[in-house]
Amino acid sequence: MSAASRAPQRSNRAAQSPYRAARAVRARRRAALAAGAAAAALLLTACGSGGTSGGGGDTGFVTGTDGISTVPADQRVAAPDLSGETLEGEQLDVGDYKGKVVVLNVWGSWCNPCRAEAKYFAKVSQEYAGKDDPGVQFVGINTRDGSTTAALAFEKDFGITYPSLYDPTGKLMLRFEKGTLNPQAIPSTLVLDREGRVAARSLTALDEERLRKMLEPVVAEK
Repeated sequence: MSAASRAPQRSNRAAQSPYRAARAVRARRRAALAAGAAAAALLLTACGSGGTSGGGGDTGFVTGTDGISTVPADQRVAAPDLSGETLEGEQLDVGDYKGKVVVLNVWGSWCNPCRAEAKYFAKVSQEYAGKDDPGVQFVGINTRDGSTTAALAFEKDFGITYPSLYDPTGKLMLRFEKGTLNPQAIPSTLVLDREGRVAARSLTALDEERLRKMLEPVVAEK
């Protein structure tokens, strides 16, 4: 083949190069977006020592050295609508407990830190339920369990007697506004005051001492 006949082929390849480059850039952008979405989902569904915390600025809440975040009563934000079907198939609306202090615990039967803290939640919840005038209500939010079978077995194993909303896709967690004391990890625990506002949060598994430390100051409020 002569040099003259090869020249047009080189010209065609050169013309295609900008198109190929642009296609490669678009592919890299799509991959980056997908990676970002996966990272965001992992933050919400991860089961470990805890999630992202914060305070200061205009958030209104402060995180102590023990990992418990609190917010003054005059700066608290109401919890979103948290209603749906429980693990037992009954309807439950957390808003119906207004007037009581509510402890919300986000958990999964597959989560080892959830298993570590479960006995403390069982003990403290039963203690308050046994009082003549129980002013505290515990509610679980079970998430990422593909069926209720494992979750119900978890409750039986650890003696959990309070109800849990069944939230396999995590949609209830996503109802909390960003910048508030929202659940960001599994397990997460929130304490709502008697007006249904988020007063405290932990993004780590709790022992009995830290659970009481979160709960008792809110119970003592008038």
